[in-house]
Amino acid sequence: METKVIGMHEAKSTLSQLVQRAAAGETIYIGPRGQAQVKMVAVSEASKQPRVLGRMKGRIKVHGDFDAPLPNDVLDQFEGGL
Repeated sequence: METKVIGMHEAKSTLSQLVQRAAAGETIYIGPRGQAQVKMVAVSEASKQPRVLGRMKGRIKVHGDFDAPLPNDVLDQFEGGL
């Protein structure tokens, strides 16, 4: 069975329908000139793993001054000053 690739323009025009088809279990391939660049599939609830607190323990280091106030020049840039 040959895989049909949906063109970019058609995918933009029919996105709602493509999402419905993918949600129903169909695999949709999208790309320009018949060359698949992406594969649209349904998100399976079973594939979602629960979040585990502490998963990164010992792998991330936070500096002691992490929550220290920002320097004035950096703070000015966040607040729209130059």
